[in-house]
Amino acid sequence: MIFKDKLKEKSEIIKPEIDKLLDIAWKNQAHIGDLLLVHINGFYNKDTLIWNENHPENKLNPHVIGPGSEGHSESAHYSFIHKYRTTNISEYTYPEYLKLHEWKPERKNEIDKLVDIEETSIQLEMLIYLKFWEADMIIKKLYQFTRALNGEHYDWYFKICESNRDKSCTGTRQDIIRKKIREKIKQHSENIYQTIKDTYKTQIRNSIAHSNYSFLGRNIHPNNYIEGDPHSSIRSLSFDEWVDMFHNTLVLHNEYIRMNNLINEHYAQIAKEYDNIMEILITEKDGKQYPLYVEYRPEWNDWKYKQNK
Repeated sequence: MIFKDKLKEKSEIIKPEIDKLLDIAWKNQAHIGDLLLVHINGFYNKDTLIWNENHPENKLNPHVIGPGSEGHSESAHYSFIHKYRTTNISEYTYPEYLKLHEWKPERKNEIDKLVDIEETSIQLEMLIYLKFWEADMIIKKLYQFTRALNGEHYDWYFKICESNRDKSCTGTRQDIIRKKIREKIKQHSENIYQTIKDTYKTQIRNSIAHSNYSFLGRNIHPNNYIEGDPHSSIRSLSFDEWVDMFHNTLVLHNEYIRMNNLINEHYAQIAKEYDNIMEILITEKDGKQYPLYVEYRPEWNDWKYKQNK
């Protein structure tokens, strides 16, 4: 369940840091359109090459923008998360809720019922945890934002590894989150670095993804504990620790959405000064670069490639 006081506590730490990171990214981005590409989801569509083979007289650029399958998947995840966060808000503050668990023999049945409800809520929250930390689009946009933050060009060829045999990918989900997002954000925001480190735990992720956990009292026991393995060192996770991890995840999701909206609003204002046209930069695998142009449509509040007349 969601506690408003916990959300406020986490938001007061995370929100100002996201504002700071956005300010840095505006200044550091390698090209003026790189953050716009984060918002409009630029990607290399290899299927376009098939079209080009069959229509040599009308070849299309395989560097495209738009939601793609990742974006449609994100919409489904957002709908689930939004329903939970609007229907599962506790009427208690978190300290008030904990007081309800103070043991008295005559309250055993009441406390057992509270724990049972809490277990069910946590299992739903575990799905939300995965929907944030496993979602292709979220990982991609955080990765691309981190590149802009560090002055690196937008990566049109980003790809999450699908198997160990995949040699053309950017990395596995966990490696991208830990090495290409968390570690590269650290120099700009120790708070966001620590929030990700405290919240994204691969052992917990694996335990949830493989339904390999159990409950005992107000504790989650991941059944993938391995003695001596630093990556599987969690014997149990208290419900209180889970509340912190889950509320961190919720606030990061809220800030991810807000960041996307702020980027869009920023570029919409700039585009108005240039007949609603913005330049973006294509950087091919061999390093070749050239500009293309996108058009902002105020009536739809979206972007499309500018058509040559």
